Amino acid sequence: MRAGAFSPNHIGNDAAILNMVAEQLRKRSCEVNIYSEEQFLSGAVSENIILSMCRERESYLRLQQLEDNGALVINSGYGVENCVRERLTRIMMSRSIPYPDSLIVDTDEVVKNKLADAGISACWIKRGESHTKHHEDVTYARHPQEAQEMLQEFFLRGIKRAVINRHQPGDLVKFYGVRGTSFFHWFYPFDNDHSKYGKEAINGPSHNLPFNVESLKADCAKAADILDVQVYGGDCIVAEDGTYKIIDFNDWPSFAPCRAEAAIVIARMVMNQIKNRR
Repeated sequence: MRAGAFSPNHIGNDAAILNMVAEQLRKRSCEVNIYSEEQFLSGAVSENIILSMCRERESYLRLQQLEDNGALVINSGYGVENCVRERLTRIMMSRSIPYPDSLIVDTDEVVKNKLADAGISACWIKRGESHTKHHEDVTYARHPQEAQEMLQEFFLRGIKRAVINRHQPGDLVKFYGVRGTSFFHWFYPFDNDHSKYGKEAINGPSHNLPFNVESLKADCAKAADILDVQVYGGDCIVAEDGTYKIIDFNDWPSFAPCRAEAAIVIARMVMNQIKNRR
């Protein structure tokens, strides 16, 4: 299970998808044991097939050790580390995935001039060195001066690194996928009252701007391959001209609006991974 600190406002949803996948595997004659992240770190897990929603740094480093020693781990500990914001940004920008113009900075830096040089005004300040734990780890700034003030707040909270993304006007789209399968679900979170922090209101109601869903699906599949993430989700912004930018990419999200269908697909994928391994 994912530790509560990494399921802000979504503890029940994150637990639900893992439990439903476990039930699907049991229907396929698997013996499935459920552990907390704390139990995993204490050494309670001895199985060599592990489905993990862990995001604590100590946890994904431990998962990497188990993988290196032959365990099958979904999602890979390496994939989870790749979804940490700073690392994610570097990978996405270097591999031609549609991603917002971004700066990676120390939180004690003066960034107003850097933002001006990059032509960035409205932007998002995001915690860089770990997965999101708190709603203030992702903050909207209307202009460079406000961005500088918010970066200072990050510094005072003990956060050393941050990613600054250019704000993308347009329709906010949330998506879920399972690598190596045809499963891909997308929707407009604001219109469906689906929210973690309420920040979907910045972009507001969707205007049903046309975009190429198959292209987005292909880019997400490419990102999943590059990041080494089997079960994934994220967000993108569709602009008026139909182009889009992937603004977030997560390891094992809640699949809340499509959980029943996703659980079946994930279980099938896990069984295929086991068969391929054997």
